[in-house]
Amino acid sequence: MLSEKCALVTGSTAGLGYAIAESLARAGARVILNGLAAPGQGEAAAARLSADTGYEAAFDGADLRDVGAIERMIQGGVARFGTIDIVVDNAVVRHFKPIQAFTAQEWDTSLAVNLSAAFHCVRLTLPRMLERRWGRIINMSSIYGARGVENRADYVTTKTALLGFTRAIAAETAKTSVTCNAVAPGTVPSPAITERIAAIAAAQKISIEQSQNPSGSIVAVERPDGIDQRLGIERRAAIFCQRAELGFDLGITQRPLGRATAVRDPCFEHTAVLHFDSDMLDTVLRKPNEDECLKLQPCER
Repeated sequence: MLSEKCALVTGSTAGLGYAIAESLARAGARVILNGLAAPGQGEAAAARLSADTGYEAAFDGADLRDVGAIERMIQGGVARFGTIDIVVDNAVVRHFKPIQAFTAQEWDTSLAVNLSAAFHCVRLTLPRMLERRWGRIINMSSIYGARGVENRADYVTTKTALLGFTRAIAAETAKTSVTCNAVAPGTVPSPAITERIAAIAAAQKISIEQSQNPSGSIVAVERPDGIDQRLGIERRAAIFCQRAELGFDLGITQRPLGRATAVRDPCFEHTAVLHFDSDMLDTVLRKPNEDECLKLQPCER
């Protein structure tokens, strides 16, 4: 499906990012992994991905706080693969603390990695996508892009901003063959999350299972059928996208306590939620057609 395409996935040496990268590689794409990793770890991840899928993979350890490093990463990817057709903005840093405990550096780091890096990756790859008349941009938001939570101001702010960024890109590229979507998953057991769960369990003297959520489960990064690697999100999921000329807005879904529910926007008469049980890649990588969409009517605020 993605033969001759090249994908850049930030924050992809492990966890959800690696699962996304593997899905793209299994669909035929050449993949650039990115992330801050111990010496040799990123290269090993790229070698493992290539060996498992049969498609070329590379690693670039660009520090996403550094615009110059992002520019060199894009230039290096184009030099090696000829183009970058797919960008998945997945990299994230987060700080678990109340607002008053944040340092200026922590806040600035979150903005740089979670939001500004996504902007620069799109800024630097979009011209070639438009020139080649094909491109896919996927911004990894979160259920916390649709609601707040305590002690995670940087995460909530940047994940919410990514939805606005997605809308802006989608509006600008609506009449082209470039699409932009945001995926809003629930919690997945990435290394950062599993470490936090273990710390909470130890502090509260409870089991790891009890510390996760009231249902005792989190969304797994797994191969549901043993072969086909999904994007690391529950099989019933949804994407957000917007195309200005069609005037529709596909709603975000969240999965509280194991149930998929639509988030209804009170300022729209209808909310269209696109559910799918088949491969998420096929849904995210294609243009939706008008028959699949519910046109929304704005209401007074």
